[in-house]
Amino acid sequence: MRGLLLGGWAFAASLATAQRGPFLEQIDDTTWVVGNDLWNLTQGAFYATKLFHRGQDLVGSAVGHYVGYDGEDNLQWLSASIAAEGDNFIDVSFFAELGDFHWVIFDDLPGAYQYFVNRALPDISILRSLWRLAPEIFLNGRTHLKNEALPDFALYANATNVQDETWQLEDGTFITKYDWSNAVRDRDFYGVYGPEFGSWYIHPTFEYYNSDQLSQTLTVHRESSTGDSVQLNVVQDTSHFRVGQTTAQPEGKTWGPWLWYLNSGSIADAAERRVEELAGWPYEWFNNTSYHSRGGVSGYLQLSDGRPAAGAAVYLGDTDTTIRPSIQGSNYYYTTYADDTGAFSFDDVRTGSYGLYAWSNGGEIGDVYTNVTTSPVTITRAATTQLGELKWDVPSGAQRIFQVGEFDKKALGFTHGGPPYQHGVADLSPANLTFVDGESENSDWYYAQSAIGKWTIEFDLAAEEVTGYKTALLSVSLAGYSQSAALDIDVNGQVLATLSKDTLVSDPALYRSGKTNGEWRFFQYPISSSMLSAGVNTVGFTVTRYTQWRGFMWDSIILDWE
Repeated sequence: MRGLLLGGWAFAASLATAQRGPFLEQIDDTTWVVGNDLWNLTQGAFYATKLFHRGQDLVGSAVGHYVGYDGEDNLQWLSASIAAEGDNFIDVSFFAELGDFHWVIFDDLPGAYQYFVNRALPDISILRSLWRLAPEIFLNGRTHLKNEALPDFALYANATNVQDETWQLEDGTFITKYDWSNAVRDRDFYGVYGPEFGSWYIHPTFEYYNSDQLSQTLTVHRESSTGDSVQLNVVQDTSHFRVGQTTAQPEGKTWGPWLWYLNSGSIADAAERRVEELAGWPYEWFNNTSYHSRGGVSGYLQLSDGRPAAGAAVYLGDTDTTIRPSIQGSNYYYTTYADDTGAFSFDDVRTGSYGLYAWSNGGEIGDVYTNVTTSPVTITRAATTQLGELKWDVPSGAQRIFQVGEFDKKALGFTHGGPPYQHGVADLSPANLTFVDGESENSDWYYAQSAIGKWTIEFDLAAEEVTGYKTALLSVSLAGYSQSAALDIDVNGQVLATLSKDTLVSDPALYRSGKTNGEWRFFQYPISSSMLSAGVNTVGFTVTRYTQWRGFMWDSIILDWE
């Protein structure tokens, strides 16, 4: 293990033959070579290229590796040094004015652990590292949702660009990088591979990712302008699938370490490596005091009607509960789900103060639209904070008239709702639809409403109900909204409200292949019993403004007598 300044140019290919273990070598003021006996790369001021592994350059004519925030190659490396070392590894730090990117290189590891430490980043929405690799070597992409060949670069030549990185082919189908997206906290591992080589990202924890269980972002794709095989590592993202907002980043905040792993292209081997990484996390070799200062928290969620909050989504986020979980991104974040008894626990949480949030994830409590928030929750080193029973208030005395869709902030259960990601599916929803309470199923509703027309829910009321209650409450839960669609909500033809770009800020999920969720929105409207009558009644949703691939993504519609 060593770091040297070479007097002249050293070819990275020849360095691979020297049996010397992990190394850093400086070629000139803006060029370095790092690696070990199994691989090495040449790092320039912005890009890392000449990635040699088993005698093959895996970058070739592609762009290579870079790190950037809210853009492309905007972190410039000014120097490099060995920040730490052990008996069998070195930690190489590349210095930029805004922060340091590290490659932790072990003797016999084909790849490296990577992490980024903030020094002076501005408020950001995106932070990422990525590889753009040789397309003739890396033919396929793999995520936990999708495993197939990347689109042939030749397809783009005669395709029409219909929006950012989305192309329509002559047969009317689409290719887009957004079809490879997924929910961050559902991932196992992902990467690009071919018959001889694979390049993978394995994250043993999601604590340095922003947001809650609904967070989603990009993974791999074909670069439409060059054909490069792209392997993205987006560790901060508050814009691609939600209402965008930048977040402040404290000095010293660390994203990672994660593992960038090279192999023969074997998915099974990458899966086995992930198991090893999970077993070894938190990493003992990582020399960071706050990283190793960890504790736990546990508790039990009980609904006020006596039911356990079975399967509830539980999230440790910011103590400032006025910030939406979907855009929280300054700290570290943890997610889990309650068991059938409402019990939950978090282990290996960084010490500090958090806000605890819980909401229905469908299932046994899919009828519950309220939530729980408590703050602060303090995590202390080597201890488990016992929260005991947390009371979750649900409306008392309410009588359910009807419900369409389970409340889970997602479009699951509806036609076309849920994976896979696919562009343009909103166009398959009907313009007009009638849902009859007591006869129709959730699957008769569609995940998205887009075309100009009216969707109607029909429901029966008994005379004694209309005379026995003064008001009803209509709860409308949207899994997402993409402008510029507009929607009138009516009861028996009387318009209650209009949802449009004038009242909602757009999220891009629906037109970026999202079929599960974007940014959640929730509205409630009181209805006088005078607006209702004995017999058949209707709640209507009329689209009055249409923009292709945009519209309203549905979660749940609930009508209760109060």
